[in-house]
Amino acid sequence: MSAVRGHAQWPHLFQPGSVDAPVLLMLHGTGGDEQQISALAAALDPNAAVLAPRGRVQENGMNRWFKRLSEGVFDTDDVVRRADELAGFLVWARDHYELGDRPLVAVGFSNGANIAIATALLHPETVPRVVAFSGMHPLDRAAPDAQPAAGSELAASALLLLNGRSDPMAPLSSVQKLVTLLEARGARVQQELRPGGHGIAETDVAAAVAWLRALERASGVLCAQK
Repeated sequence: MSAVRGHAQWPHLFQPGSVDAPVLLMLHGTGGDEQQISALAAALDPNAAVLAPRGRVQENGMNRWFKRLSEGVFDTDDVVRRADELAGFLVWARDHYELGDRPLVAVGFSNGANIAIATALLHPETVPRVVAFSGMHPLDRAAPDAQPAAGSELAASALLLLNGRSDPMAPLSSVQKLVTLLEARGARVQQELRPGGHGIAETDVAAAVAWLRALERASGVLCAQK
């Protein structure tokens, strides 16, 4: 099967939104799907286009983005492979849906946040902006040859990390390692911590809305200065 045909057959949802609004790439968590996660997009930006693919890994009948060896232990080789696949799908989708140069923001929850972060690390030109709800470092345990290349440029990348302080599924130690890595490579990182554990709180959504609006204002200023 050709790559193009494979991307076309990838289960996903697309809503065009306003032509002057960004594209929200909505990435569900374990056991979710494209319909479920797309409902969050309206709360973040009702004018945005919505592109919501379905994770193609199955674990006990649940959709996931990549394999794991046990709870909290990721198959990092598979993380890298699936991030590569997602980046290829996004290139196809931008052409297929005639998205032009509309900015794309990956919005993921849990497993979806992790694949968003991995793709941002490995393919920053394709996924330069991420809102990660309850995510963690997806390549923390990767072998050296599976890690993002040292010195890779993330100066054009911006990420919002939203986590609960007592989340056993996305421990703060992993999140802090991720922040250190991102900042060392030049990314703009905003981290918001709240009481509680795994999930998406109302305060998380409010922080994401404010971050997206600030990003849009900054993009408008940059365009005006050109």
